[in-house]
Amino acid sequence: MIAIHVLNGPNLNLLGRREPDVYGRATLADIEADLRARAEAEGVALVFLQSNEEGALVTAVQEAGLAGAGVVLNAGAYTHTSIALRDAIAGSGARVVEVHLSNVHARESFRHRSLIAPVCLGVIAGFGAESYLLGFDACLSAMRRVAGAPARQ
Repeated sequence: MIAIHVLNGPNLNLLGRREPDVYGRATLADIEADLRARAEAEGVALVFLQSNEEGALVTAVQEAGLAGAGVVLNAGAYTHTSIALRDAIAGSGARVVEVHLSNVHARESFRHRSLIAPVCLGVIAGFGAESYLLGFDACLSAMRRVAGAPARQ
């Protein structure tokens, strides 16, 4: 069975109340519920984690990569600062889709550079909570290609 780990970085536990004009009104629990429904419909095992701690995210990426699971990663601010996350992705062989709720390229210049994007399959940004569903679909498609299964069942 294909497994996808959805990993969320710092401050994403505040979704729904943190700058709703930027990040929307959906909570992380809302996003998780939508993803669980999609995963169930697709026959995919889903692991969902949020941590404000960089080391916990590094460990989660490593574990997912070493287990052959796909990863949908919203690293939050660590996107722009974490060489450790970048190295965990590359070192574990994790197949990662980077996601962001907001369009990071329409925001402050320090958000325009991702340290993890070069080792990810791709980046999806700017579609609010739907970014996660798009990221899940992209990750699932990549995982099915690796498994030799049809892209859509």
